[in-house]
Parts: sequence; structure tokens; C-alpha cells
Amino acid sequence: MNILVTGGLGLIGHNVVTRLQQQGHTASVIDNRTTYGMIPPAELDYLIVERLKKIQLSPSHLYNRDICNKDSIDDIFEMEQPEVMIHMASFPRQKVVNANPAWGARVMMEGLINVLESAKKHHVKRVVYISSSMVYGDFTNDVTEDAVCRPQGQYGIMKLAGEDLVKDYTRRGCFDHAIIRPSAVYGPLDVEDRVVSKFMLTAMRGGVLRVNGAGETLDFTYVDDAADGIVAAALVPAAANQTFNITKSHSVSLLQAAEMIVKIVANGSIELRDKDADFPSRGALNIDRARAVLGYDPQIDVAEGFDNYHAWFKNSLYWAPKTI
Repeated sequence: MNILVTGGLGLIGHNVVTRLQQQGHTASVIDNRTTYGMIPPAELDYLIVERLKKIQLSPSHLYNRDICNKDSIDDIFEMEQPEVMIHMASFPRQKVVNANPAWGARVMMEGLINVLESAKKHHVKRVVYISSSMVYGDFTNDVTEDAVCRPQGQYGIMKLAGEDLVKDYTRRGCFDHAIIRPSAVYGPLDVEDRVVSKFMLTAMRGGVLRVNGAGETLDFTYVDDAADGIVAAALVPAAANQTFNITKSHSVSLLQAAEMIVKIVANGSIELRDKDADFPSRGALNIDRARAVLGYDPQIDVAEGFDNYHAWFKNSLYWAPKTI
């Protein structure tokens, strides 16, 4: 099958491409390699090189394009003629949107419309839209996909609006869809400025892990498990027009996560702070639907995932010298 992955050089994206290739599918990638004005260029350059080593994508299937450039994006659809599009090109989290909401809105709304219009024009059969657990707003454990969504902050609001846009194209008979709501994805080849990465590197440097809300929890999900769920949603016929929580379905408090990392690294200390008011309180998502429809079965628990991530950091030619 011919599958186009937008944002295919991102943390989750390059793992999705790897799995598609392993299963014999032809993958093409659109990724503009942006720093979002936040990622140090040297860090991003290192990550892109390492991610490309994993996917070994032919240059003819790799497009350094901005999804806000409508004509350029449409040219790619014309050349590639994908049967499925997995749409991951987006501002990645609330902090980045807060820093530049107008740019975020352009990418998350105008960019989304551009790829959906091209998908309609070129007869794509399925669009997989990567949303976020942030669409739920505040929630406790066992929240299902049918829960009422009350997003807090522009990132979650725009992700939910994106879901509705995708559904409207399906309503009009353009293509079927699958919507994915992941949570707190982490793992090797991620950027430093995420909670697990930041905790891990701070501990390795002997610094202070600042925990914003000791009782706040996240459904930490290892990147391999997230990628497996997304690929299944793209390929399983029964996934058509459904929404799936794709997580480990196990909540861990920020304090517990920090304590685990300090123990694994055998370094660092912890400072407790007040909850960050910009982020909703979250628990574990229910993944029964993904288990039943997709055969989704996340394998990596937090302890193993943190161990894997620490081992990767210790052996990284880029990061190891920066933790001394």
C-alpha cells in the first residue's frame, strides 16, 4: 500500500514510517524540519540525521515542504497518489502553541485543510488524524473515547476542531478516517524539552527535577507502542470512522516518574512545585476499543520504558557528552 505520512520525521512519525516499511508498504514523507522557534538547531539536526538512518527513505519520497503551502502539498499528492494519509504534521504540544498561537493556528488549521483538500482531490481512501488526549480537558482514569471533550488551552481546542474537520470530510463522502488520541509519548530520539526527556537529562546532569504538581498524573506511552497503534488504525478495515485512545492506559504521577528516574540514573534531586495552571489534570485513558478493533496491545510499561530511554541517552553521541 502507498502511504503518505506528514510529519514523518518526528518522534512518532519516523517510528510509524519504520513499521510501514517493515510491513512492506511504500511510505513517503512530508516534513519541514521546523524548530518551532524552540528546539536548538544543532539538536534537531542530530535527531533528523538519526531518524533518517532508521527509515532509510529514498530522497524521491522525502519532501521538505510546509503544509501551509497548498500548491506544493497538492503537487506531492499528485506525484505520490497515496491510498492512505497519516497526518502528524502539527504544532506538537501546548507550550509551543502558547509561544506563537497565530503560527500554531495556521499550521493546525490551514495546514490541515490543505492536506484534507488534497486527500479529497486525489481520492485518498483513509485519513488517519493524530489528535491528543488534551481534547478531554480535565479527566480521571478510564476515560473512553465517548467522553465529553472540554479542552483547556488553544492546543487542545484546535486538536478537537481538527477532529471535527476530518469527520466533516467523511460526512461528505470524501474518504473514511481514523482519529488517534495519544498521551505523553516518550522514547529515544525525542527532543529534550518534554517532561520525560527533561527529567532524565536533568538527573543525568545531577540537577534538580522540578515537579509541577506532585499528584498530577500522565498516561506515559512508549513511542513504539504509540506507533503500533497508529499503523493499525491506518491498515485495519474495521477502524474506519472510529476514534481510538492509543496509550499504555496506566497513570503515573509526575512525582512517581521523577522518583523512578532519579533511581534509574542514581543521580539528581527533586523539587515540588505547584501545579501548572496551563495544563489540565489527566489520568489513564481507556483503550478497550483499540484492543478490540485494532488488536492493540501496548508492551512497554513505564519502568522498562524509562530504562530503555536512559540506556539510549548514555550511548548517544550527542547527549552523552552533554551529561558530564
